[in-house]
Amino acid sequence: MDRRQHIEDKLRTALDAVHVDVVDESHLHAGHPGAREGGGHFRATIVSARFEGLSSVAAQRVVYAALADEMGGLIHALSMKTIAPSEWEGDPAPSPAEAV
Repeated sequence: MDRRQHIEDKLRTALDAVHVDVVDESHLHAGHPGAREGGGHFRATIVSARFEGLSSVAAQRVVYAALADEMGGLIHALSMKTIAPSEWEGDPAPSPAEAV
């Protein structure tokens, strides 16, 4: 399993997410100190009921807690968009990565 898939699976399970999309942007950061040490740069969109009623900062803390074991190792940098299902305007059908 690749790093991106590992992160998606962990977020989906830990947050009971209805949609997770993780993009590995590590290639955009070649030569960056964190990249040289093996950590990747990722962008994530996560839709979870766990975010209902939370501020964006509180929702990000939930994500960081779910990925605590990966932060500073597998993940060097993570940008994220956290969305409650009531705020999501996306397609409810799983993305191709989720369907696998």
